[in-house]
Amino acid sequence: MKTFFSKALAMNLAILVFFSLIGTGLVQAQNQSKSAPGKVNINTASLAELESLPRIGPKVAQRILDYRTQNGPFKKVEDLMKVQGIGEKIFNQLKDRITVGEPK
Repeated sequence: MKTFFSKALAMNLAILVFFSLIGTGLVQAQNQSKSAPGKVNINTASLAELESLPRIGPKVAQRILDYRTQNGPFKKVEDLMKVQGIGEKIFNQLKDRITVGEPK
């Protein structure tokens, strides 16, 4: 009887560890997909793509789209600071994650 409980306990612990590892892997995969390599092109990005950037919520993302519609494409990434709500501090957090596309 004692070995039965020992085996049952060992089995439950193994299952617990298994699901813990799976859960951790899923969380890491989700975090990696949010910070996946590659830059967001601020001239072609959708609202959702812009919102995936750090410190960019729905309102600022919409302002970026509105600015682009009214003024045409951004010529350089620094032009993003012309959008209300994006100052130097936020721009510095974004500059390595954004692009305006390839020069023509």
